[in-house]
Amino acid sequence: MEKSFTHIEAGRAKMVDISEKNNVPRLARAAGEIVLSAETIEKIRTGTVEKGNVFSTARVAAVLAVKKTPETIPLCHQIPITGIDVDLEVGDDAVSAVVEVRTVGKTGVEMEALTGVSVALLTVWDMVKSAEKDESGNYPHTQIRNIRVLEKLKGQSFEEAKAEKRKVHLK
Repeated sequence: MEKSFTHIEAGRAKMVDISEKNNVPRLARAAGEIVLSAETIEKIRTGTVEKGNVFSTARVAAVLAVKKTPETIPLCHQIPITGIDVDLEVGDDAVSAVVEVRTVGKTGVEMEALTGVSVALLTVWDMVKSAEKDESGNYPHTQIRNIRVLEKLKGQSFEEAKAEKRKVHLK
């Protein structure tokens, strides 16, 4: 079966009509990472980045980005966001971000999760760019990579995942 593009009709972009779809609980998780120098990683770890708290700023930026996704991606629907979780972690040579977005709506939230991850990582870059620049003002080693959807759930699979998460928290 050949897949077709739902946002293109007669060669023109269009927003898909979702008015006949039912509201369903939905979740999407996206991830990505930004590669940084060892010195920058240490500054983040020790809280000595000159601009301030990198993770707090990136979390707020991700939340704002999720909420504004339909304003930046033209064919995204405005949907009610019922929850956003942003996790950031420092590794040996990179900071990773995972953004989980939840809704009860007629369409998924993977674009919102991807937007949240992208903006969180861009915010990390902005917060540490003075430490990452070389003598010419460029960023030869800094890179954002591996932005992807980790998981997309809806309906019963969403409810089962939520129940499993509650079990883990009770242990």
